Amino acid sequence: MLLTGKRALVTGSTSGIGLAMARALHAEGAEVILNGFGDEGEIATICQELGQNGGSAKHFAANLLDANEIEDMMADAGPLDILINNAGMQHVAPVDEFPTDKWDAVIGLNLTAAFHTTRLAVPAMRDKGWGRLINTASAHSLTASPFKSAYNASKHGIVGFTKTVALELAQSGVTANCISPGYVWTELIKGQIPDTMKARGLSREEVINDVLLAKQPTKKFVQPEEVGALAVFLCREEAGNVTGSNWSMDGGWTAE
Repeated sequence: MLLTGKRALVTGSTSGIGLAMARALHAEGAEVILNGFGDEGEIATICQELGQNGGSAKHFAANLLDANEIEDMMADAGPLDILINNAGMQHVAPVDEFPTDKWDAVIGLNLTAAFHTTRLAVPAMRDKGWGRLINTASAHSLTASPFKSAYNASKHGIVGFTKTVALELAQSGVTANCISPGYVWTELIKGQIPDTMKARGLSREEVINDVLLAKQPTKKFVQPEEVGALAVFLCREEAGNVTGSNWSMDGGWTAE
């Protein structure tokens, strides 16, 4: 129970990678605060699962594109020991056809929201002399793919932001790092397979190996629990000198 007594907020944590990280932190004793959208009944079940001492974990359905809602969430959450900025979105289009509202939304959620949560979390962490800031980036923080201009820009940007925060807080006991997964086996990815099979006339195995995992030399999806385990490591006392780093977990994608 490495994180007993620590309070953690994970954005985008009602499903997928964020939920796996929340569960991993909870398993080590952290008080977990959830953020995200979804079915109210399912979220209530998750909150009950991640509660402490028979209670229910807090959940905030804050719209992270609204700075005022972020401020309200951070105030209600209370002083944090761990902040994981995981919420994100994607849109695919050629740059000259990219809808401006989609550009603003992708940059707003993937990058600007992390700025707002971080600026509000840092003072309490600095006062305590301990804190962990973790940002979910992507293999696209290190490389690029066509038609993903906003996503690529946001993920490259979150790495630069993280490095800057790490340098500013280097002597405070607060660390800041990124985790950059490749394709992760989530419900979102699973749901893309049938549509891709139909659109391209491919088998399930061809979609997985030749489309989704085309750039991952291991030909294995990253598992959400693997990302959660890395987040726990970055929160350990032994990781106190790990800061300003971008941790790849992409099956060798960005090694090529």
